[in-house]
Amino acid sequence: MISKSLYFSAVMALTCSLGFSQDKKQQDIKSIKSMCGCYEVKFNFAETFQYPKDSLTYKPSETKHESALEWVELLEDTPNKIVMQHLLIVSDDMIIKHWRQDWLYENTDLYSFDKGSSWKYKKLDKKAVKGQWTQKVYQVDDSPRYEGSSTWVHVDGQDYWANIADAPLPRREQTKRNDYNVLKRRNIHEITATGWNHEQDNDKLIRDDSGKDVLLAQEKGMDVYTKVADIKCIAGQKWWKENNALWKNVRDKWQTLFDRHKDLNLEAKVDRKALYSLLFDLKPTATKAESDAIIDKFVK
Repeated sequence: MISKSLYFSAVMALTCSLGFSQDKKQQDIKSIKSMCGCYEVKFNFAETFQYPKDSLTYKPSETKHESALEWVELLEDTPNKIVMQHLLIVSDDMIIKHWRQDWLYENTDLYSFDKGSSWKYKKLDKKAVKGQWTQKVYQVDDSPRYEGSSTWVHVDGQDYWANIADAPLPRREQTKRNDYNVLKRRNIHEITATGWNHEQDNDKLIRDDSGKDVLLAQEKGMDVYTKVADIKCIAGQKWWKENNALWKNVRDKWQTLFDRHKDLNLEAKVDRKALYSLLFDLKPTATKAESDAIIDKFVK
């Protein structure tokens, strides 16, 4: 028979554990949501090492240094899901819908990039993702890009989330490179005193039909997000108010496809046009039926 003192100690230990877990989760949420707002961004990429079979003809990617003004809009804010849309502000009259990131707490449904335009559905073990957040990154047309589950770390003054996930070629390389077909991304999202950094150490892989990988090259990426006054991004905020209904329809359509929990295979182009091009051509008043029909054409 368990004594009252042992029973009381067990209850207290469980209560303290639950309290710590909730405090940690709130700390995670604060870090994730701090990535929203207006930012001046510097994008930096450099190919660091090369391993081609023919080093005499191999041409590495050029080092890239670019800057932009970006608005990160908070779309959903619930205890277990946070959704953020990135918008590039080229000018007051030119806004480009950029990537999207969703954060899901203790998520067990993952779409892992394979190669080409294919993603494999994977069911994660509940115990394996306890206390973790999945970051789901989407392309400009809200189709999947890459996903991974890891734990946010808040120790010794550091505040970051790190994960490794396979992804398609980045847009900066899609029209320039065809000698590799998978980018294995080592992503670190670190919250800083002035904003946040997205640090990357990536492998450029050649993956064959059997799933065997050959390392072609490696690269370093450092995207630095420096927080500025929200008023600097007023054009992006205005654009989103005018276009959010259209893209809500697009997100909802994709969600119905993800909820099937099956592998996803997409056409690269339909009628010689990419999916993002057809969706970007839609007017903000386009119906859900119109955007649904376009996406359906790309799903194999």
